[in-house]
Amino acid sequence: MPKAEPLARVVRSGLEESVHVGHVAVCDADGRLVAQLGDPERPVYLRSSTKPVQAAVSLSLLGEDLPDRLAAALCGSHNGEPVHVAAVRAILRRAGLGVSALRCPPALPFDQEALLAAGRPRRILHNCSGKHAGMAAACARAGLEVAAYTQPAHPLQQRVLRAVRRGTGVEHPHVGVDGCGVPVHGVPLATAATLYARLGWPERFGHLAPFVERATAAMRAEPYMVAGRDRTDTAVMTEVPGLITKGGAEALHCASVPALGLGVAVKAADGGERASGPALIRALRLLGVIDDVQLARLDRFARRPVAGGGQRVGEVTATFTLRAR
Repeated sequence: MPKAEPLARVVRSGLEESVHVGHVAVCDADGRLVAQLGDPERPVYLRSSTKPVQAAVSLSLLGEDLPDRLAAALCGSHNGEPVHVAAVRAILRRAGLGVSALRCPPALPFDQEALLAAGRPRRILHNCSGKHAGMAAACARAGLEVAAYTQPAHPLQQRVLRAVRRGTGVEHPHVGVDGCGVPVHGVPLATAATLYARLGWPERFGHLAPFVERATAAMRAEPYMVAGRDRTDTAVMTEVPGLITKGGAEALHCASVPALGLGVAVKAADGGERASGPALIRALRLLGVIDDVQLARLDRFARRPVAGGGQRVGEVTATFTLRAR
């Protein structure tokens, strides 16, 4: 079995202080491995990278076409900024629900400015509250039990499981519990890349195709709702039109490149999320998806600053080379 390989290096004041090792898989929509680093068969949980698929299931049950801003919020791991909180409230309100319908745990915002204003952890501030609002609203509109929407046996989660099977080709993914409380699905890394390749070809999802297309179109139209200020997903999708990128916990980061018919999945073996963003940008650069001008504009995400005494004294950067198959 291939071992993890250097994914990102941490340099402080000219000294390489740490190295994050990991894996990269690049696949087409048929599941063919196009390029790799490390072990493309490394099992991973899809975590929040599943959100476009989960959002598509919710959209299929809502019975209405949400505005881009709200549909993108269903797909997001947001910062908890006021614009994100307002979107979550709007999703719930359209279904006649309040914040009490959310089943994600109370949390504080990712964003520092929002954190200072938060006061205390709240469910609506959880980065997954948009996904949860969509799930609760979908259940309310479809006549399904709202209070139990996080349970694996719930009809909504069974629909998500079928969509994950369809998108990954894995008949029996390992089902666990995500940090926000909903089921999470474990698959090989290459399969995560295949899922993202198929997001660029929505017809691969069968009857769910128009809703997958709706979810990804909303992400492209409103990338700020997917993450927010100083976040890799928002920056990359803003800078490179046509891409879909979505990170997940434990340093999984995925991208759909419809122009090439490819999906990319990056995983830092130690879960170090400071490594996954630079690694994803590096992989996209190697595939020719990001040009020199775009890379320069994405510099602070491709080379994450390392601070010392309040000043930038180094960086986290990815310098690997992919092996073509």
